[in-house]
Amino acid sequence: MPEPTSLPRKFPGRLPLTERNHLANALRTETVGGVILLVAAVAALIWTNTFSGSYASVRDFHFGPASLGLHLSVQHWAADGLLAVFFFVAGVELKRELVAGELRDPKAAALPVIAALSGMAMPAVVYVLVNIVGGGSLSGWAVPTATDIAFALAVLAVLGTSLPSALRAFLLTLAVVDDLFAILIIAIFFTSDLNFAALGGAVAGLLVFWLLLRKGVRGWYVYVPLALVIWGLMYNSGIHATIAGVAMGLMLRCTRREGEARSPGERVEHLVRPLSAGLAVPLFALFAAGVAISGGALGQVFTRPETLGVVLGLVVGKAVGIFGGTWLAARFTKAQLNSDLVWADIFAVATLAGIGFTVSLLIGELAFTTDASLTDEVKAAVLIGSAIATVLAGFLLKLRVHHYRALCDEEERDEDLDGVPDIYEQDDPGYHLRMAEIYEAKAAEHRRRAEHATATRDDGDSPA
Repeated sequence: MPEPTSLPRKFPGRLPLTERNHLANALRTETVGGVILLVAAVAALIWTNTFSGSYASVRDFHFGPASLGLHLSVQHWAADGLLAVFFFVAGVELKRELVAGELRDPKAAALPVIAALSGMAMPAVVYVLVNIVGGGSLSGWAVPTATDIAFALAVLAVLGTSLPSALRAFLLTLAVVDDLFAILIIAIFFTSDLNFAALGGAVAGLLVFWLLLRKGVRGWYVYVPLALVIWGLMYNSGIHATIAGVAMGLMLRCTRREGEARSPGERVEHLVRPLSAGLAVPLFALFAAGVAISGGALGQVFTRPETLGVVLGLVVGKAVGIFGGTWLAARFTKAQLNSDLVWADIFAVATLAGIGFTVSLLIGELAFTTDASLTDEVKAAVLIGSAIATVLAGFLLKLRVHHYRALCDEEERDEDLDGVPDIYEQDDPGYHLRMAEIYEAKAAEHRRRAEHATATRDDGDSPA
């Protein structure tokens, strides 16, 4: 008798209900934060191009304890301090994906991981090729590798396009893996001379942080001061300070124990994510996206190899890398595309991932620290590349918007009003029986009301 063969894996697959609810809450916050991020980016461009003197004076204003090596400009406090909050949330989300989400199962994780890696490698290749041919600097190879999930979701909110949860989960998983490797790139390639004493202190602080978590110690008044000390030591060690945020995020427990409605990681993420999306990232954008824009400057973006490499990396490299990696992974893992979707949907999401705002701006600052004018030009290239990716993705998504809305409506349908979408109950053997009972009850009520109306009707003697 032949052995049974396993069914081909569907992707992007339907999430379990708990994961779907978590995703909906997280994306709701990120979408609102993304809209604030868009406003902050536009405000930065208007401010720097109308009142450039005041913008520069605020951005370059220094404050902080010099004795602790923390007398920093407003721009550096935003990039090294506020973004640590963003990367802390990224660390928690990565930990959750690894222990309870899409990355928990190695077979299921293979496809989005390959897609994300391809989506980071191809932009770097495009940048390098452009700069080899044009004789430019290779220092910015990592700039177009990042995806900004908040900005991408804000674009979806502005466009009014409702992506089905499977595609949103695919995009979020890509962004989580993308964040992981962006963190590794920052830690490995953009670390200055190490101060081993400060690094040892940071590691010791992280060990204390981990031990307190293991002992079940609770209270923000314990962890927040400790986190600030760890961050300060990490900054002075020469390793980018955002790495401290990631490390602490990865230490939180993201699995639920008996009697817990939410794990500690989920509780902390729920509290900190609005701070990250609504304040930390927009303030970073406000002081990072302020670049002077003129006709000549815009034209130079498409003629200078460093900036052209960034634009093409974001627009072409991301789309080709993610789509190609997904197609190859599906082919060699024998995974099958979700029957509700077509490959054009994957390409549209891949194009949307070309919006590389926050981390791309950060890496752009780190890559060209010795050339302020080139840093500004690379920032302009990030903005232009992200804008082009936005327009292209918006056009592609609009082509299928009616189909997406139909899928979303089907996902949200709850005819029995039990708080669980019907699509999650259809595989339950008792689902159809319960639905038949509900319909019969509704029909019986309708008949009862009709009979009552007939019984009380007379030939005109009843009051009008």
